[in-house]
Amino acid sequence: MVAPGSRGEVALFVTCLVDLMRPSIAFSALKLIEAAGYVAVVPEAQTCCGQPGYNSGDTAAARALARKFIAEFERFPYIVAPSGSCAGTVRTHYPDLFADEPGWRARAEALAAKTFELTQFLVDVAGVTEVPGDFNGSITYHDSCSGLRELGVKQQPRALLDRMPGVKRIEMRECEECCGFGGLFAVKYPDISGAIVQRKCEAIRGTGAYAVALGDLGCMMNIEGRLRRNGDELTQVIHIAELLAGDAGGQG
Repeated sequence: MVAPGSRGEVALFVTCLVDLMRPSIAFSALKLIEAAGYVAVVPEAQTCCGQPGYNSGDTAAARALARKFIAEFERFPYIVAPSGSCAGTVRTHYPDLFADEPGWRARAEALAAKTFELTQFLVDVAGVTEVPGDFNGSITYHDSCSGLRELGVKQQPRALLDRMPGVKRIEMRECEECCGFGGLFAVKYPDISGAIVQRKCEAIRGTGAYAVALGDLGCMMNIEGRLRRNGDELTQVIHIAELLAGDAGGQG
């Protein structure tokens, strides 16, 4: 039951990478959703949205996971993911997966309409202008490809960062350029991926910022891995959820 005064329920899709590699991002997302006045719910049976299968051309596997996802999440008024790529899969590609199945397509379209990337939900739906986080330092922001191009996530994270008194935001050159991760792209074309992320890291270092914030853990691991292999142990790579929730420290 939703408590009196609550704005309703929001289902958090944790995502595979977050669950396996950095669950603290999910806890930060929960904190932000609840600070916005909603009841955050994490469906326990959730697994994968089907993005890897879809991207690799395994339509049957992607469709099976999409059916599971729809059945588990469609009862909620909103579904939020701390990932532009996973939210983009649901919003942009789920309806196409069921182009020849009218019943499932209708359910996919209904679900897609209420699925959001985290900062997109906080700004565009919840109308959040203040966040619980406290951070003191200079930040540059990397636009992940799926969030930017599939969902239009651009100003939302910047608007929230700019409301944090201790944050000095510095735009990097070519902030919308890919980091080279691209899921399976990094596996299939490692040399090209490596050259792209090297260029991205040089742009980040060029700002002189203490940290780079971003909204996808895949990009985060790719960028942080290259920075550390380059010998950069100082530049921090922070998921936007942890930054906004106050779970990221900060200095300089």
